[in-house]
Amino acid sequence: MNQKAIVRLKSFLAPNSLRIQLLSRSLLILAVLLVLIGLLQYVFMQEVIYRNKAASMQSQIMSIPPDAWRYFGVSLEYGHIRPPRFFIPETNLAFIDMQGNYSVLLNGPDGINPPKLAAQEYFDVLKKKPGLNYKVINVGGAEQLVVLQPVFDRGQVLGIVQAGTLTSPLKELLIRQLLIFLVLSLIAMLFGLLGFLPILKRTLVPLSNMVDTAEQIDAGNLAKRFPTRQGQTEIDRLAESFNGMLERLEASFTAERETKEQMRRFIADASHEIRTPLTAIHGFLEVLLRGAANQPDQLHKALTSMHGESERLNKLVHDLLLLAKLDRAPNVELTEGLLDTVIRDMEPQLRILAGKRRLDLSIEPNVKCKYDADKMKQVILNLFHNAVQHTDTEKGHIQISLFKHNNGVQLSVQDNGPGISADHLSRVFDRFYRIDTSRTRKYGGAGLGLSIAKSIIDAHGGTISVESQEGEGCAFHVWLPE
Repeated sequence: MNQKAIVRLKSFLAPNSLRIQLLSRSLLILAVLLVLIGLLQYVFMQEVIYRNKAASMQSQIMSIPPDAWRYFGVSLEYGHIRPPRFFIPETNLAFIDMQGNYSVLLNGPDGINPPKLAAQEYFDVLKKKPGLNYKVINVGGAEQLVVLQPVFDRGQVLGIVQAGTLTSPLKELLIRQLLIFLVLSLIAMLFGLLGFLPILKRTLVPLSNMVDTAEQIDAGNLAKRFPTRQGQTEIDRLAESFNGMLERLEASFTAERETKEQMRRFIADASHEIRTPLTAIHGFLEVLLRGAANQPDQLHKALTSMHGESERLNKLVHDLLLLAKLDRAPNVELTEGLLDTVIRDMEPQLRILAGKRRLDLSIEPNVKCKYDADKMKQVILNLFHNAVQHTDTEKGHIQISLFKHNNGVQLSVQDNGPGISADHLSRVFDRFYRIDTSRTRKYGGAGLGLSIAKSIIDAHGGTISVESQEGEGCAFHVWLPE
């Protein structure tokens, strides 16, 4: 027997095993039900046996001719008592005439006399409707079943016959029946146990399958899934829930790995971008320390280059802090206003930045939406700077469009630059991602402008996308909800 089988056997025989608990609790419930059924059977059968015995005694009394009871009354007058023949054994017999005289006709076994009741009880029998009248009486520690039957002859009441018998034989019969029932119940439970074990084992097979599947799942293997069609609704629903949890865990681990990879690239790119201006500044300082500081031309060139590199470094740090702030808690105060007015106000600044490039504005009037004016100006400037950097100084053409679209407003910035290839199109909004590193460095970019624009638009609840083909320029589309 292998280790896995031993573990399963121990778990099967463990007191807290689901199989043992289901089996023991089922048998306990069955045993309690059988005991209740036995007790109810005892109570109901006692009533039935008592009633049948009483009916039999009544039939014996009614089978005796009324003349015999009349003769018995005459015999009483002369002192000769000869009771009628009674065929039920272990029965005592008494007669009560209409004057209330109580006469014992026949004693029961062991000299047990018939109990004498109150006179009113005998006369109450005469007031009742014809039928079976019996009661159980305990006299001297002996319980008897007593039947009271009026005797009539030609419409005249002759008296009341009292027949009694001990209930102990009847109770012994009931106890024997109850014991037989309990023995049969134990045998039935034993056979039920033998038949229930394989059924229970087969019923819990889907749960065992889930345990086997769960043992195969770990942090490095989240692709395993639980079977969801095993014929048991509850187990299938549990399997579906676990599968959903595994899918979420797998997505979380994937997102975590992607986040770690992005963070690694981000740190590497940020370190590289920061190191470049620092290296340049350090190089110029070394040149100055070697004596260039005494030469006005070289001093001026060095200071000018160092100033440019420091500005570039300052802008990079500013952009990084802005991205960190947007990632942590974007502070965007949305107010409803006219976005076309913002662009119109920025037109002089945009034309200065465009230089000799052609700038066309296609702006629909009265375009309202909720936005943060400062943040939207930064988005427009970032997109416009991107278009300026990637278009020719003389032949460049940039078009800014604004119009209502899909229950919102759409802002588009289009240029006639070299465009973006399909390989790079999906990553243009990644941080520090540059299509043409040398050209971007020429213009001082670090690949953060589009990332900042996307973070701002996401904070507005909008979307930003790009369309481009190589050699035909590109267009950035910003959509904001109204």
